[in-house]
Amino acid sequence: MEILGMGFVAFFMLLGSFLGRLLGQFIGTGGDVGGVGLAMLFMVLTVNYLENRGFNFKTRTENGIRFLSALYIPIIVAMAARLNVVGAVRGGAVAILAGGVTTIGAMFLVPLLSKLNKN
Repeated sequence: MEILGMGFVAFFMLLGSFLGRLLGQFIGTGGDVGGVGLAMLFMVLTVNYLENRGFNFKTRTENGIRFLSALYIPIIVAMAARLNVVGAVRGGAVAILAGGVTTIGAMFLVPLLSKLNKN
């Protein structure tokens, strides 16, 4: 069932977020430090462990995991972009210019990389 795969992701997200906030308090930042990365690391390790022990994930369970993993990257990019914009505005014109040039450069690289992939 897709819901089982989504449940795996939700459980590890809660675990990673909790540990990330705990780590953030420990080092004095007061925020979540690497919670999403910890969640993904725990999930990959657990799924590999279960598969090595003979647990067979059904295709529908894998579809639930794939569904949320497809959403993972755009959500994290959007969250990081929001934080970077706030930091850039506080940092001044040089930070905004550097971010803008990088973003525009990356946009121009997409068609080039797409053409390379066809070969």
